[in-house]
Amino acid sequence: MVTIQKVDLNSKGEIERFVQFPFDLYAGHPQWVPPFRVDIRTMLSPDKHPYYEHSDAEFFIAERDGEMVGRIAALENKPFNEYHQSKDAEFYLFECIDDQEVADALFSTVINWAKERGLTKLIGPKGFGPLDGYGIQIEGFEHRQMMNMMNYNYPYYRELVENLGFTKIVDFVSSYVDPQAFHTPAKVRKAANIAIKRGSFEVVNFKNKKDLVQWGGRIGEAYNKAFVNNWEYYPLSQHEIDFVIKNIMTILDPDLFKIIVKDGDVVGFTFPFPDVSAAMQKNNGKLGPIAILRLLWELKHTNWISFNGVGILPEYQGLGGNAILYVELENAMHANKQFVHSELTQVAETAEQMRKDLKNLGVRFYKNHRVYQRNL
Repeated sequence: MVTIQKVDLNSKGEIERFVQFPFDLYAGHPQWVPPFRVDIRTMLSPDKHPYYEHSDAEFFIAERDGEMVGRIAALENKPFNEYHQSKDAEFYLFECIDDQEVADALFSTVINWAKERGLTKLIGPKGFGPLDGYGIQIEGFEHRQMMNMMNYNYPYYRELVENLGFTKIVDFVSSYVDPQAFHTPAKVRKAANIAIKRGSFEVVNFKNKKDLVQWGGRIGEAYNKAFVNNWEYYPLSQHEIDFVIKNIMTILDPDLFKIIVKDGDVVGFTFPFPDVSAAMQKNNGKLGPIAILRLLWELKHTNWISFNGVGILPEYQGLGGNAILYVELENAMHANKQFVHSELTQVAETAEQMRKDLKNLGVRFYKNHRVYQRNL
């Protein structure tokens, strides 16, 4: 018999059980990248995560015969619902053995939780903010997870949720790119040159993180506006923006980072992240002195780079801004011969113009994560 227990957020032991479960479930798996344990603990800490300033979450563990066999988080993002005039609940941090009974018990708990709040739809996986990966992976299992910018799961997860009546709401596709072979068409480069010569836009480069920090507020504001037409958008609070920027800065490469400016305002950006997945796998979720040294070494030696957060404000997409963005993306890829593999991580299919642009640029879609929905 499967029993469900709500995690007591005042109990370190219960929190650690919740955090530990995927480390056991995916132990030794070559494609799974362990998250930083402190990041998951922060998600379970209303005193530390900015999400709880406006919204609610609870966490549940599934047990059978005293053994933990699954977990899930139930969320109500109130600003999202207010912005979209919806009554959605979200599920996140879902992990489960290959057992439909366990999945049924976990989702039944979340569904009842949502109904008690007057919510009418359950969607997910969808997390606590824009840095959390979206969806259940349904394609590309042979490829390693890109750090914690996306989720990784066993193929059977799709069947578990679809057996419960969940259907697709949106796919997030990740693309493989050979950095040194990536070239923008001549007409795109010409359009970018014309836009810059007209003085409409300026490309800003950075020498170090100190220079970058000075632009942090304006970058955060642009990040908050760039994805306004995307399915997952909701207006972030200032604390959430600061939280995102602080986390981005930890592994962002300032030499490759580019922003596009118009009249002093940031209107576009590319976020390049050297892939430290190999070090994260060795660290197994830990962040002690040796673990940090591994991460620093990997930053300098990895041959993979991720671009997660490539955007331009919608009102500038038809004025040469898109062209500049893709030219700068190419320049960033070519700037360092260290990188021989790159990924454009999780572009929503609702970002129609960007998906169309990427297809025209010849990228190869190679991973797919699906966000599901079910009416309650």
